[in-house]
Amino acid sequence: MKVLFATSEMSPYSKTGGLGDVAGALPDKLAKAGNEVICISPKYRAVEKGGFKTTDTGLQVGCYIGDKPRPGRIFTLDEPHPAKRYFIANESYFDREELYQTAAGDYPDNSERFIFFSKALLGAAKAIGFKPDIVHLNDWQTALAGVFLRTNMRSDTFFSGAKTLLTVHNLGYQGLFWHWDWPMLNLGWEYFHPDTGLEYYGKINFLKGGIIFADAVNTVSKRYAKEIQTEEYGYGLDGLLRKYSGKLFGILNGIDMDEWNPKTDRYIAANFSADNMSGKAACKADLQKIMGLPVAPDIPLIGVISRFTEQKGMDLVISGAADLMKLQVQLAILGRGEPEYEEEFKKLVKAYPKSLAVKIEFSQELAHKIEAGCDFFLMPSKYEPCGLNQMYSLAYGTIPIVRATGGLDDTVTNFSENTGRGNGVKFRDYSSQAMARALRKMVTIYKRNKPMAKLRQNAFACDFSWERSAKEYLKLYRRIHRCK
Repeated sequence: MKVLFATSEMSPYSKTGGLGDVAGALPDKLAKAGNEVICISPKYRAVEKGGFKTTDTGLQVGCYIGDKPRPGRIFTLDEPHPAKRYFIANESYFDREELYQTAAGDYPDNSERFIFFSKALLGAAKAIGFKPDIVHLNDWQTALAGVFLRTNMRSDTFFSGAKTLLTVHNLGYQGLFWHWDWPMLNLGWEYFHPDTGLEYYGKINFLKGGIIFADAVNTVSKRYAKEIQTEEYGYGLDGLLRKYSGKLFGILNGIDMDEWNPKTDRYIAANFSADNMSGKAACKADLQKIMGLPVAPDIPLIGVISRFTEQKGMDLVISGAADLMKLQVQLAILGRGEPEYEEEFKKLVKAYPKSLAVKIEFSQELAHKIEAGCDFFLMPSKYEPCGLNQMYSLAYGTIPIVRATGGLDDTVTNFSENTGRGNGVKFRDYSSQAMARALRKMVTIYKRNKPMAKLRQNAFACDFSWERSAKEYLKLYRRIHRCK
């Protein structure tokens, strides 16, 4: 099967969140399973800045944005991969310091930038001569490509037989723009319609259009696929998703076990495994030193790696910090985000300097050290389409404490000392009180050697590899490709 994987970010070349991780791993797993896969992404400044070598193919792609022609050049990555990487270059759109926004807010021309990319990625496939069976689109930044295939390009024989899958990684981001941008799409006004088109309360909704025109839609966990059909989690599209529930699926993300493996991890103080846990103690001591916490092997060390936003439950961590500190634990936090949360965390460090440490940054190396060195990992998300850190944690024998939502609910099961089953601790109510109860349970388990050892064994036994997820995607590809 020939798969065109289109994405606005792809780790390690460009990344702001989970989409980058998915795009960096899934296409290669699909290719290794015997499929012909290419990836197409923008050539951001980050590609060159990161030291990644690319070659200009000499191929060009052009499209109209309204009545204005806009060119693009096609580059390929010099480093070989099972799924070949292509990048579309247009300096005016993509040669910028960040992918989507600055500290002042979103780029004001994001609409135009990703209209261009959605058109150009299809043109790039033709220029390369890659005739896909499946066009796999990701989030609002590429959703319009599915719209164009079923409207202006429906008579294009190059894409005859191609089916589209749209993966929604986070419904909270939809690509919502004012209606004055409509002429840039080069679509008839009949598609600016609330029931059958892209109109959404007088605005243009890129993701809505993608959902309507895709052959299938999936989210990144089964639970999240159900949640987004409710008013609480649907962000205004719950009615539309219920209407199209017959083509809505949930496939859990995977993790890259080549990168996130305590046996081989190059970032951590000592390697370890389920069979030999001795190195984890060295990792804990190393992390405590780095974070400026007392080196105390018997105190439970809890890690947090997160964007500092309400979605990630950071308000619960801040409001519940005083109760958490009463449990005589240490908290190691890595992340950055909304300024008010950053300031609150700085205040907490001053209040609890020996128990709470925060690094307001993003560091891949420190992220690995936190996963390896902590005893527990806290993810109290308000909603979480999939989540990856709870899966990284399980791979390192670091026990996740999560709120039961989205992919967190799909991947973490409550541990029972009576049965010995379960791989973590979770709570359902979105409140600091519910989180505190889960943390107290965690401390109780930690103090009992046999239950804690069993819990760690259960964590190590979990399989959340990308190979498993790739098989699910291939089943879905075959299902929609058979449909006429």
